[in-house]
Amino acid sequence: MDLASDSVPYGAVVLGGTFDRLHDGHRCFLKASADLVRDRIVVGVCAGPMLVKKELAHLIEPVEIRMKAVEDYIKSIKSDLTVEVEPIVDPYGPAIVDDMLDAIIVSKETLTGGLAVNKRRAEKGLKPLKVEVVDLLAGGTDGEKLSSTMLRRIDAEKFKKQQHDIEQSHKNAEQQLGGNSDLVQQGGNGESE
Repeated sequence: MDLASDSVPYGAVVLGGTFDRLHDGHRCFLKASADLVRDRIVVGVCAGPMLVKKELAHLIEPVEIRMKAVEDYIKSIKSDLTVEVEPIVDPYGPAIVDDMLDAIIVSKETLTGGLAVNKRRAEKGLKPLKVEVVDLLAGGTDGEKLSSTMLRRIDAEKFKKQQHDIEQSHKNAEQQLGGNSDLVQQGGNGESE
């Protein structure tokens, strides 16, 4: 028997999230989850109605891109794992139907969700999952957690600035053309028609 795999506590774990713009906080969470499992990791990636109330939801990457990023990252750190990534449209996803799971991996912020999963599993006659809590990374200058929302805010501000710069450039061009009425009246090349 492989002593290293014997020290890994679970055969199969489940976790979920939006995983938008896969960042160091996600990678930390996924790595910690992969470190806790020997055989199979199941990841639910939020889609559809799970995104409606997210800040700047229109900037969230398509679910297919997010799912591929999650799968690729997990495979890059632990290639021998069976990785199952699927879209979820409710807070429970596969966690309340898969009877082969041993644990659910959550953050401090999503602990209540993990407990709700166990309540639903009990209602369905499934064994409860061990709830493992993983700390998230701080990433902001004021100590806020590193988050996709923060990254979407940054992207939105960049886009806003680009739009402003484009509008300013158009105004400048209009002013320059307006200041040289000969160009406008003569067809733009300075020659008389």
